Amino acid sequence: MIETKGCIRMWATKGETLATNYYPNNCYDEARGDKKTVYQGDYRIMGNHIDYKDDAGFTVDGEYRNGILYHSGMVLYKEN
Repeated sequence: MIETKGCIRMWATKGETLATNYYPNNCYDEARGDKKTVYQGDYRIMGNHIDYKDDAGFTVDGEYRNGILYHSGMVLYKEN
């Protein structure tokens, strides 16, 4: 399981091949496979829409629908 201390929510693909931890300071930390940190950056949520900008300047967005996060062609589910 990925470290979630201080995390306000964690979303992951089935099997946790990708997991993203969201923190209250609007920062995120994305893990893939066995790597705990692959991407880090900032996020902003507006209604059902989320925008990301990683530390390298890459931007991407996603949308929440029916309790599921659709992000860059991936489907993520909220972890309990």
